[in-house]
Amino acid sequence: MAIGFEFATAARILFGEGKVREVPAAAAAMGRRALVVTGASPERAAPLMAGLEAAGVACLPLAVAGEPTIEMVRHGAQRARAKRCDVVVAMGGGSAIDAGKALAAMLSNPGDPLDYLEVIGRGQPLERASAPFIAIPTTSGTGSEVTRNAVLASPQHRVKASLRGSSMLPRLAVVDPELTLGLPRAVTASTGLDALTQLIEPYVGLRANPMTDLFCVEGIRRAAGALPRVWEDGGDRQARTDMAWASLLGGLALANAGLGAVHGFAAPLGGMFPAPHGAACAAVLPHAIAVNIQALRARTPASPALGRYDEVARLLTGRSQATAEDGVRWTAEICKRLEIPPLRTYGVTDADIPTLVEKAAQASSMKGNPIVLTPEELRQIIEGAI
Repeated sequence: MAIGFEFATAARILFGEGKVREVPAAAAAMGRRALVVTGASPERAAPLMAGLEAAGVACLPLAVAGEPTIEMVRHGAQRARAKRCDVVVAMGGGSAIDAGKALAAMLSNPGDPLDYLEVIGRGQPLERASAPFIAIPTTSGTGSEVTRNAVLASPQHRVKASLRGSSMLPRLAVVDPELTLGLPRAVTASTGLDALTQLIEPYVGLRANPMTDLFCVEGIRRAAGALPRVWEDGGDRQARTDMAWASLLGGLALANAGLGAVHGFAAPLGGMFPAPHGAACAAVLPHAIAVNIQALRARTPASPALGRYDEVARLLTGRSQATAEDGVRWTAEICKRLEIPPLRTYGVTDADIPTLVEKAAQASSMKGNPIVLTPEELRQIIEGAI
């Protein structure tokens, strides 16, 4: 584990019930015309927009029905420029926040999103700082409110790729657990398991550092206790707060220590199939952990990652004698309990395995995995998840 490291996050983080009510005053200090990006239900942001208008901030609403696409960002940026928006506020799940983050970047930088996009674009650096951006998550999962990239879908390429830059970190992240109280059960489950994945992968990965370790240990413990409770009772305020906290910690960890095989598969799965990101991560999670442990035991038995998988198991189960394999069992059982559907639900078949394996091996997230997996090991993961 490297002792020298860099840590970067949002300029300011507000956490706690009712904190969303502090947004209008904060936005008014940043600009006068806000592009307000919401999820598929823009009416949920009506109180926020009323508060912004009362604070002297004009609002241009933009609803993001699904995961953001390159075309949506292109047109959204044109509209925002035409209305001379000077601040972006995004309220919603990871899709709305990623869209807002990309739009804030494109408001300041000339040209087209493809000029700056990784993998399928030209990958040029974003030379100019993003417009001021406020992120307000309404799910507990992605951690996008404290990361420096936005994932955009390209339907014609059947892939997702990131727009990335250090200035894309939000000026303000507002994590208000009250906003998650009305989440449907399936969204609670998939986003919650995404949050858990984003705590486990940075902890066992190659780029782990002492600071992110603190967040991962705290977050895994919180998520393990809160996930079953919030599934049983979506109105459990303490469980919702614990999941919001775990999700924020996961975002802080992944932004500074990277991810691994689960997210390596999630990127091509999301690009090729109508699988929500969290659901794809949840379906893959137990199988990726199991195969990683097998590969580490077989090829690098002295790897510190094995001890970390033991620690993950202890945090998940609450048992001091738990082993890495107990952690695999716990994750498989929680996925079953939370009714996570297999990938075949989204149309994934055995015929898709070679393409998924090839794309996952090239995914940027795979670089953080604790061991380089063989094509056969990658196949084993995806076969298990189908």
